[in-house]
Amino acid sequence: MQHGDAGYHIPVLLERSIEYLVSDPDGVYVDGTLGGGGHSSALIRKLGKNGRVFAFDQDEDAIEHAELLFQDDARMTVVRSNVVHLSDVLNAHDVKAIDGILLDLGVSSHQIDTPQRGFSFRFSGPLDMRMDRESTVTAAAYISQRSEEELADTFFTYGEERNSRRIARAIVRARAEQEITDTAQLADVIASVTPQAHRSKTMARVFQALRIAVNDELGVLERTLAASMERLRVGGRMVVISYHSLEDRIVKRFMRHEAADCICPPRVPVCTCGKIRRMEIITSKHVEADEIEIRGNPRARSARLRAAEKIHA
Repeated sequence: MQHGDAGYHIPVLLERSIEYLVSDPDGVYVDGTLGGGGHSSALIRKLGKNGRVFAFDQDEDAIEHAELLFQDDARMTVVRSNVVHLSDVLNAHDVKAIDGILLDLGVSSHQIDTPQRGFSFRFSGPLDMRMDRESTVTAAAYISQRSEEELADTFFTYGEERNSRRIARAIVRARAEQEITDTAQLADVIASVTPQAHRSKTMARVFQALRIAVNDELGVLERTLAASMERLRVGGRMVVISYHSLEDRIVKRFMRHEAADCICPPRVPVCTCGKIRRMEIITSKHVEADEIEIRGNPRARSARLRAAEKIHA
């Protein structure tokens, strides 16, 4: 069986993530962000004959790719769904608990490099950005339906873009004259109010913010972490690779909360919250890609990996 396709998507922090993830070679694991199948392929290689992997993706291209890639391996179940629905899927397969979950957040190289998907300002294509193309709200619809203030808040909150208000104002002016339906149109509007020296980074931040908003990525992440925690058996592992500070902050906060015995205010003399520590953090600080990996895959530069183990039901 072929194991992964670097032409589709190069998996980030591959060896480290699988090393942290697998505690039982005959266990049940979830790859919540299948993409090109690189992490799932490495995971399958690590498992014994009784191991199982449920690999989730909402992108039909990724599903078609994975069904071919894993067609001869009965240990792999490919699921076209957002991983936020993992409990329903596991219930349907009569799986009570899992031994680990891996989340490689963000967008795949294949999605970025396919102009028709509309994820990148580097290519002219429809302003889409939906990871699930059966979803109704495209980036073009989002741009056309939101107020100037809402757009500015999106660019500032999800893209951490300082000039969010100026860009939002320019978009509202431009859409009054002509509907913005193409990535090149949006890039031109951003460029019109952005100094040349800052254009590339500003466009990247705005496009990122739109993608996060269109797919509700941060909300999905929070719900997925909570659902995963309930499904993990004691001794099971959670491994998350994030690519920007907003994602990483959510993951860090979640793991620290689950690893804390008491969350009462410091001045309370006796614990009244009754919280039980359910996790042990394995990575004392986030793990980054080394220079060798970054040279081979520049997109690994921003990756941050965190891992934790469930220690109490």
